[in-house]
Amino acid sequence: MSAPLLSDPLGGPTDPTVIRDEQTGQWRMFYTQRRPSDPGHGVEWVHGSRIGMAVSDDGAHWHYRGVVDGLDPADEPGLNTHWAPEVVWDGGQYSMYLTWIRGVASTWEGHERRIAHLVSDDLENWEHRGFLELSSNYVIDAAVARTPDGLLRLWYKDEADGSTTWAAVSPDGQSWTVEGRVIDGLPHEGPNVFPLAGWMWMIVDEWRGQRVYRSHDGVHWTAQGLILDAPGKHPEDRQVGRHADVVVRGEEAVAFYFTHPEWDGSNDVELQSGALRRSEVHRARLWVAGGTLICDRDAPVDALR
Repeated sequence: MSAPLLSDPLGGPTDPTVIRDEQTGQWRMFYTQRRPSDPGHGVEWVHGSRIGMAVSDDGAHWHYRGVVDGLDPADEPGLNTHWAPEVVWDGGQYSMYLTWIRGVASTWEGHERRIAHLVSDDLENWEHRGFLELSSNYVIDAAVARTPDGLLRLWYKDEADGSTTWAAVSPDGQSWTVEGRVIDGLPHEGPNVFPLAGWMWMIVDEWRGQRVYRSHDGVHWTAQGLILDAPGKHPEDRQVGRHADVVVRGEEAVAFYFTHPEWDGSNDVELQSGALRRSEVHRARLWVAGGTLICDRDAPVDALR
């Protein structure tokens, strides 16, 4: 059964991303540290968030290491909002693609969201390289992967386009050209892209589970069904899995996702209060059978090596 992985001091870990530390061999989890006990108005409790960080030797036992400093531009001091970090290694340096919002908003509407690019040599100290120029100024939830044509692609949610997934392409991870909308249909968020068993896969959060898409080239996508929509057996893993990250290890993979264990399935964030705001990070085993991505929240997961 998938037990909670992380004890966060605020009780609000969401949007996990997991990467191996090339220097130490440990695993690091970066995540949005929501503030479920914040008494502010409206949705202030999901804004003003920092990026939390935890470390693990095996992907199963995580130790909280605090919040990540230095993620704001030099001319934007104060408490700002950091969401949904994507952290990747390019062979010589780490990049973080971070959703950034000025200040602490109490409403969803009327506040620009940008994706910032930061770099680091050690996953500790980050240099802000500016904001990406994408399809609008209402973009969140970056995902980055190299596609079979050798180029880097960045996928993200464009809230100005009905909460659809768009893509941008880059030869070097420094300059990006918007390609356009790649996933439309129902509103969704949190794309994550990874290679497994000869295919490129994308999962997006439809707030009722993760919709699966499959591709030969990472450009053209075909929809499959949902994963993380059925409850797990653990009493803290009974709700849908949200905004997941996938770590590929050989012919199988591990999905790291979060849940609100006490929600009833409603997506009305404004209506949640008290313990209902609490969130947890879990993991699940992924593999491919007959060209279909399979996910089992209750299957044993091998240690990450």
